[in-house]
Amino acid sequence: MPPREPPLHVSLLVLPESMVFPVSGLYEVLTSVHGLAAIEPSVPAEPPFVVEIVTPPEAETRLPLGTPRTLDQVPRSDIVIVPVMTTDGGEWVTGRYPDAVDWLRQRHADGAMLCSACSGVLLLAETGLLEGREATIHWAFGGTFRDHFPGVRLQLDKVLVATGDREELVMSGATATWQDLALYLIARHVGPAAAQAMAKYMLLQWHPEGQAPYVVFLPPTDHGDAVVLRVQEWLREHYSLASPVEEMVRLAGLPERSFKRRFTQATGHSPIAYVQRLRVEAAKRRLERSDDPVDEIAWSVGYEDPASFRRLFKRTTQLTPGAYRRMFRLPDFARQRVAFTEGRRLEA
Repeated sequence: MPPREPPLHVSLLVLPESMVFPVSGLYEVLTSVHGLAAIEPSVPAEPPFVVEIVTPPEAETRLPLGTPRTLDQVPRSDIVIVPVMTTDGGEWVTGRYPDAVDWLRQRHADGAMLCSACSGVLLLAETGLLEGREATIHWAFGGTFRDHFPGVRLQLDKVLVATGDREELVMSGATATWQDLALYLIARHVGPAAAQAMAKYMLLQWHPEGQAPYVVFLPPTDHGDAVVLRVQEWLREHYSLASPVEEMVRLAGLPERSFKRRFTQATGHSPIAYVQRLRVEAAKRRLERSDDPVDEIAWSVGYEDPASFRRLFKRTTQLTPGAYRRMFRLPDFARQRVAFTEGRRLEA
């Protein structure tokens, strides 16, 4: 029998903005892998990971996961994870944690794998190690990420990105994709069977469809173009009209080419692409909250040809309308409870 590999040292880098749930989730999953040995023979009986909480000296954390160590107390680590962090208004401010950024660079130079979950990549990007490479983050933070790190190729449709010469830079997208990150690390360092066993045991979920189904269309309205803003407000109620672009041009009172140029510059979308996104968002709400047939929903948002609507919907969300409904509608047991509660409320 070959000698047992020593456990990999994992540092969870926690800042005051770190969210408790992803930190505790990563901690609990990675520290309990060996407990699956009884149900999956390929899982080692000894812990494959040793996980510690690491913080900058000035950071105050109140996580119930033991006493954290400061950066200077952790001179080496095999895997460093920057978990999800909250931000003020969705905007990231760089330069607040220079010691943490330097520590990340040093660990990378020593051969460590650097990982992030969701907004944790904002701190990771400050190291400069992602320059010219792909990255992912929660779609809601795409704007602030691009503002600060324009040299990074942001891929918001991807749930997990592994890049670097050794694929040692690993990022997961939205908040719950810490599960994908944890399962990826288990699969990579312990084995696929261990990752599958953990997913089944803790009901963790991969997100192979990517982030596209979860993205909410939030068009910018702070661009300062009053003409475009007036058209945007009009579209909120009239997106389903036939020939919407012609109506938009008429409302703007501009030559068609001038309007299309101004609209695209202000919103980041061509007029027809903008209308399509509004229609898909409206269809998503109907699919989530009703049992209406897909063809009827297609007609209600402006498409006489259901096949065209289905193609657009899948191109936008990476799911068919039916698959989207199955993913996001309330399960039957929850719907029954909601209906019962609403009925009691009406009776009162």
